[in-house]
Amino acid sequence: MDETRPLPPWADQIPEGAFISYAPTYKVGEYFNLFKSGNACGMKYYFYDPKEHGYPEEKKYPLIIFLHGRSNALEGDICINYTGAEFYATEKYQSMLGGAYILIPIANEKRDENGRVSGTWDESYTKPLYDLINSFVDDYTAPRGGVNKKFAFGNSAGARMTYILGTKYPSFFDALIPIGGGEIPGDKTLDDFDKYDVHLFLANAKRDEINDYNTLIVPRLERLKKMKHCFIFTPEWVYNGDKGIASIYVGIEMGQHCLVIPMHCNLTFDDGTPMYPELPQGILGWLQGVLKN
Repeated sequence: MDETRPLPPWADQIPEGAFISYAPTYKVGEYFNLFKSGNACGMKYYFYDPKEHGYPEEKKYPLIIFLHGRSNALEGDICINYTGAEFYATEKYQSMLGGAYILIPIANEKRDENGRVSGTWDESYTKPLYDLINSFVDDYTAPRGGVNKKFAFGNSAGARMTYILGTKYPSFFDALIPIGGGEIPGDKTLDDFDKYDVHLFLANAKRDEINDYNTLIVPRLERLKKMKHCFIFTPEWVYNGDKGIASIYVGIEMGQHCLVIPMHCNLTFDDGTPMYPELPQGILGWLQGVLKN
């Protein structure tokens, strides 16, 4: 245990023989040079183009959109990592997907003199964000062959934004991957997802310190299980690559909220073994299945 910080609220529940890990085991920023930046619809964005890294021209590729969490826009290019997008530019991840565009829109967040953050993702971004994605698809990818499928990852506040976008434009996305989100959309939206064959990967940890699993997720599980394409991923524990139970303390504990960290690592430990038996190929294996569908 680290005696310089408070014990996590779940510390007395960890299994015998387990240990707490206080930081991700990967290096941040190693692949930032693979990304470029742009501006559209009043927002900055980062992007990765597979065709600039050896993938064939005049071919369609999937587009993977990553929406960051609250205050992450204030971190500069580190936001690429915090969204869970950085490793998707690596040859390993790209080869598993057969090449993919990556798009990371950045919210217009600000921090005032009292430390309060404003400008986080909310309903006011719905149309501008949709327009930004369309602009990237039409103006950047279309002359190069275009995209085939569109996937949207969202972390925390970004997860909520994926739900907002999916509710407003249910036929636009092929898959939504909200991670650590809160309230799940109503039945009308879930019906629309089924109508348009949207694949939903719901990722919420059972000991999430921010969005309570028992209050927000459990009451909706039976409805989610009735969907055509919904993978429910609700792990008992969130791990770091060293097989330790994840703790992140930033004035509040949120290690179990940050499920995006192992998702970024394809739910794989540093030694190459899967973190969760139900996903032996990680989230990339699930995405491969959607691409083949």
